[in-house]
Amino acid sequence: MIDIKFLRENPEAVRENIRRKFRDAKLPLVDEVLKLDEENRACKAEADNLRAERNRSAKAIGALMAQKKIDEANEMKRRAAEAGDRLAALEQKEDELAEAIRVRMMAIPNIIDKSVPIGRSDAENVEVQRYGEPTVPDFEIPYHTEIMERFEGIDLDAARRVAGNGFYYLLGDIARLHSAVISYARDFMIDRGFTYCVPPFMIRSDVVTGVMSFAEMDAMMYKIEGEDLYLIGTSEHSMIGRFIDTIIPEEKLPLTLTSYSPCFRKEKGAHGIEERGVYRIHQFEKQEMIVVCRPEESPMWFDRLWQNTVDLFRSMDIPVRTLECCSGDLADLKVKSVDVEAWSPRQQKYFEVGSCSNLGDAQARRLKIRVNGKDGKYLAHTLNNTVVAPPRMLIAFLENNLQADGSVRIPEVLRPYMGGKECLVPKR
Repeated sequence: MIDIKFLRENPEAVRENIRRKFRDAKLPLVDEVLKLDEENRACKAEADNLRAERNRSAKAIGALMAQKKIDEANEMKRRAAEAGDRLAALEQKEDELAEAIRVRMMAIPNIIDKSVPIGRSDAENVEVQRYGEPTVPDFEIPYHTEIMERFEGIDLDAARRVAGNGFYYLLGDIARLHSAVISYARDFMIDRGFTYCVPPFMIRSDVVTGVMSFAEMDAMMYKIEGEDLYLIGTSEHSMIGRFIDTIIPEEKLPLTLTSYSPCFRKEKGAHGIEERGVYRIHQFEKQEMIVVCRPEESPMWFDRLWQNTVDLFRSMDIPVRTLECCSGDLADLKVKSVDVEAWSPRQQKYFEVGSCSNLGDAQARRLKIRVNGKDGKYLAHTLNNTVVAPPRMLIAFLENNLQADGSVRIPEVLRPYMGGKECLVPKR
């Protein structure tokens, strides 16, 4: 959410930003906010005048009563009562106008960074760099669920009977591999100086609307019936929510945290052949990283965060690339975003395994996350990035480490988490 003062002083810049994101349907919101803001400020000014007049009247009435000028005092009391009724109406109107402005401001996209490429959709995202050599072996690589089934490591049929589509049972070595990757990712981030955290897996609605747009909320979040609680779609939500309505001493910044959680997502509108198996699911686990920092430091932390994911995947011998997200692919709160994609030898293309985002002060403004600096209070910047999110990551892992005999090689960094195993041998 942008600063209303910025919109008031730079309405055309806000309109141009909306056009760059190809959200032209949101252009009327700018004029609506300006009109409501003008009305609200006039309302506040009248209310302030009435409050000042009420204070003056109270003193005058007291003086008149002391002078035994009862009729004049009663007349002034009558006028003061009328002013009080008007003030009450104005205060109610202020609340209504403030809410109307807030709803519209939350729908206006954040100002994107000047370096963001302009494009309508993810088809126009720009490749930045490749890490590792993508290879295609001289033997056929089965679909990832077929690989897992050879290890008796997945049961989708039972999961459908228990919970429906989009769920899974992981078993045996595959389940252990899943947990090993999470544990390795946790220690990887701790070694890089991040503080490990396990957050709440449910959050209240004021946190939900503080960390994401209404459109994202509708497409992702599961609501707990009868309670003001939502299941988290990523631990970033509750991790950033931890600082709601707080003032952080500047000397404590940056806050660098890595968190584990299960994640729950509706995946509304997800379709396509590559969404079979465990590619796009309603429940998964993830290791996340978040940073709360000074505004001038957020570009530096942005580059550090996505590099962490690249380094993690390369340490497991998985080729990856980074993609700069274009303007039309950025969610409304994001200033800048880079996706990390892993190489799929079976598909002979890359697919997303992580996303790094700089949200500027948008989340901090919504959640009132302030910093107490030497020159006064200011809004923090927040960033987040996926460390690793199995079981999707297992697709890349299994395909890139599959051997011609059907075994799966375990990279050296994972062996301590797999009981020292150097490879997995299929049971079928």
